[in-house]
Amino acid sequence: MKFQKLPLYALLLGALVSAPAFSQSSSSSTSSWSTEEAPKATTPPANHDSTSVTLGLPDFTKVVEKTENSVVNIRTMENISTRGGRGGPGWSFQGDPDAEEFFNFFFGPDFFPEPFSKRFGPGPRDDYPNRDFDRGSEGPKSKKGEKQVPSGVGSGFIISKDGYIITNDHVVDKADKVIVTLNNGKEYDAEVIGSDKRTDLALIKVDAKDLEPIEIGNSDALKKGQWVLAIGSPYDLESTVTSGIVSAINRDTGDYLPFIQTDVAINPGNSGGPLIDLQGKVVGVNSQIYTRSGGSMGISFSIPINEAINVINQLKDTGVVERSRMGVTIGPIQEDVYKALGLSNNKGALVSSVEKNGPADRAGIRAGDVILKFDGKAINKWTDLPRMVGQTKPGKKTEIEIFRRGKSETLAVTVEAMESKGIKFGKNKKPEVKQDNKLGLSVVALDSKQRDRLNIKGGVQVFELTDDAKEAGFMKDDIILTVNNVDVSTVEEFNEVANSLPKDKVVAVLVLRDKMTQWITTTPSK
Repeated sequence: MKFQKLPLYALLLGALVSAPAFSQSSSSSTSSWSTEEAPKATTPPANHDSTSVTLGLPDFTKVVEKTENSVVNIRTMENISTRGGRGGPGWSFQGDPDAEEFFNFFFGPDFFPEPFSKRFGPGPRDDYPNRDFDRGSEGPKSKKGEKQVPSGVGSGFIISKDGYIITNDHVVDKADKVIVTLNNGKEYDAEVIGSDKRTDLALIKVDAKDLEPIEIGNSDALKKGQWVLAIGSPYDLESTVTSGIVSAINRDTGDYLPFIQTDVAINPGNSGGPLIDLQGKVVGVNSQIYTRSGGSMGISFSIPINEAINVINQLKDTGVVERSRMGVTIGPIQEDVYKALGLSNNKGALVSSVEKNGPADRAGIRAGDVILKFDGKAINKWTDLPRMVGQTKPGKKTEIEIFRRGKSETLAVTVEAMESKGIKFGKNKKPEVKQDNKLGLSVVALDSKQRDRLNIKGGVQVFELTDDAKEAGFMKDDIILTVNNVDVSTVEEFNEVANSLPKDKVVAVLVLRDKMTQWITTTPSK
């Protein structure tokens, strides 16, 4: 069975970028949080018991003692109508013991709303319903025709003495009330300061003083095989400790976040809790697991604390997260493409399209360029670039290094605040001219209006093609921009370049297709 990646809140219901925010500068308010300045070697605490020493395993007791008072349990409430309940006006099973036993067997005790399964309470949104949530009350009525019922459970950790707490967005999303329980049993109503769905992070605050904040570590210093532990409330079992090792770092899960992958047992209810190193410092925010059973299967993901702090500082200052953009569409560089382009590896981000009059367009970036560095930092994976751009303050002028036509160039781009802008493309007129060429393509010229719509300065359109050309990856209506790093703007230019290609040598052709540019490699056989 195929594994599914699920945010922890989805598990109760069954198996269902751009990027982090820009960093706060050193001149930010002194109340902003920051990661430790320099990584320190991670070594087990000195006090091991005899068993730990014999087996060569660390003793986590000192770490737990240092951090568990900084971890909190989070419960959420939501308002529901008292007119028919969640089952609707026709709900007829409430109060029927036989029906309760039947549905509990197949669907679990949280299938029915209060007061039907009063012991467990409903938990449709996040990790798992609180098993003793009522604690003497079903929850106050919020207004006429409604009452508050428990809706989910998660975890969080304290980062300031005056009550700021980090958790996941999906833990508190759409909650009508958030209740925080400290390790000593004290409960507080919490205010949601701000949340960010893109990174699944939220900042909440309780009205308290002299709390015990956890120490912020440095997730950039993590290494594979390093011991880590998690503290949280899986299935509402408060202050539960589990341990494991870092299985991978910078794991790309498609969320434009470089997750920390571990084999720490993370289950529903751990959402928003801390991932802690052996120095007792938080290095990640537990967020997702891979599962096919609804519980832990030894693959869990945490948001690196360095990424989280960038977001949290903005949430604290403004309640929202601002990101930057360049106005490009990018993708990975395939092996045959980077070899044909003259690159030694596939590091970097391949520009597929450039938004007209956007920051990248104004900087001179073109489709087909390979962006190697942004603000002096190497792009090892193409997914690194959205995060780098997103972390840059809007309006900042930044140097980027690109690879174009066999050599590197440095350009300056001024990023802007992210907003939704689309690129409209029109259909080309019926071609009037066609001519065969060495690549097995028949092409036609584009007029100025067509080029303006496509935001290109040259190019020719594929009208017909041979079977060999189809096998190479070309398609009808492709726009050919360059052949072997030579621009083509007319039928004559295209055929001259194509017919001069050496036989049996791989060449790269830059093609615009469906609003995206891509490289196609082919080997002329004649």
